[in-house]
Amino acid sequence: MTYYGLHALQHRGQEATGIVTSEYLADKKKWRFNFYRGIGLVTDVFKDEEILKSQLKGSSAIGHNRYSTTGSADNKSNIQPFVVNYKAGNLALGHNGNLTNFHTLREQLQSEGTIFQSTSDSEVILHLAARSKKSDQIFQVKEALDAVEGAYSLVILTDDSLIAARDPYGFRPLALGKLGKAYVVASETCAFDIIGAEYIRDVQPGEILVIDNDGLATGKLQSHWITKKKSQPYHCIFEYIYFSRPDSKIFGESVDKVRRKLGKLLAQESPVKPDDKEDRVIVISVPDSSNTATLGYVSEANKMGDDVRLEIGLIRSHYVGRTFIQPGQTSRELKVKTKFNTVKGVIKGRKVVIVDDSIVRGTTSKQLVKLIREAEPKEIHFRVTSPPIKFPCHYGMDFPSKEELIANRCNSNIDEIAKELGVDSLAYLSMDKLLEAAPNGNGTHYCTACFSGNYPVAIDKELTKDANDT
Repeated sequence: MTYYGLHALQHRGQEATGIVTSEYLADKKKWRFNFYRGIGLVTDVFKDEEILKSQLKGSSAIGHNRYSTTGSADNKSNIQPFVVNYKAGNLALGHNGNLTNFHTLREQLQSEGTIFQSTSDSEVILHLAARSKKSDQIFQVKEALDAVEGAYSLVILTDDSLIAARDPYGFRPLALGKLGKAYVVASETCAFDIIGAEYIRDVQPGEILVIDNDGLATGKLQSHWITKKKSQPYHCIFEYIYFSRPDSKIFGESVDKVRRKLGKLLAQESPVKPDDKEDRVIVISVPDSSNTATLGYVSEANKMGDDVRLEIGLIRSHYVGRTFIQPGQTSRELKVKTKFNTVKGVIKGRKVVIVDDSIVRGTTSKQLVKLIREAEPKEIHFRVTSPPIKFPCHYGMDFPSKEELIANRCNSNIDEIAKELGVDSLAYLSMDKLLEAAPNGNGTHYCTACFSGNYPVAIDKELTKDANDT
């Protein structure tokens, strides 16, 4: 089940993967953690089915797909879930997000004699729990989480329980589901669909949810709360724009529904009209993350009388991963060249609108525009279903430095960005319309730091200098 869940969540991380299981050895009357981790995709790392059948035995498990936010992409010691054995038993952890006080805590722990095995911020949580004076593992974990700041959605495996926890702001998603009498937890509900589990609710911001035998027997799960609980969440709005799958429900809402609305509002704000009745505009998506928003754009444009037609103008190779989450700029450029090709007959001589979800560094967009120019369109108009990304994210998305962001390099000048991309026109969705599309989007429920520079949680000064993983 964990294998298939990771398979469904492969889009969230493609660098490495791992599974840890908790097995009770009746003859020895003790618990044992079994684990297997490796660099690569889920299907590659676990291609030998004997790993799942014979090695990963147990009654509960957690898994993790790795997506490093800066550097350390090929460091095997950073592959999660992390596993430790200490005075209170076994502990394993999988983490999505970034801790913003990681450097402060790491330096403090190192000065007190702690030895770190990885460069990941996630390891701090394990050390804090292991040093706790509390007798119960649940409260050891709670004490650790009371000390950390930033973005974290966690699955933590103990000998006899599974703990799911979210930071008090709820930056990253985490959902609870049920399969028969068993409970499952995942970043997105598409992981539930593949194993036939039913979505129940989200793990709440600041909640530490415990799944154990008592909870299975009674059907009532035990919840604890992080001490510094906040009055309002700051969900990452980029989850709706790009990161999550459209068939998932995150933050309690359908991603597909939100993306269609983004496309509709973009069509209202920045239409592309035909020159005459014979010159119908064609609209193409950048597959796959902008497919749903493009449907919304075309639907609304036609409703407004602009007479546009949806076409498949770009063909994507599904054997190449998501270029945005590849570590290193050179790697991204090579991936783009092998990932897309044009349907030249669709594009030649036409006014073409490209709908994409975002422009981060501009590498992918420039390569795409170059490809489409080679197909000899009449004009190319680029439309983006998010505002310009101008600031680094410190909560788990991979745009860590201002210098890499095309909007920053061009001083937020849309005409300059359009010139660098090589398009006839460029338009982004406004912040107001973005928040209008998001559920309860009055600006109080979402983190928009990458667009606005307003960071809900203070950032360690050293955070952008060293590698942090999610």
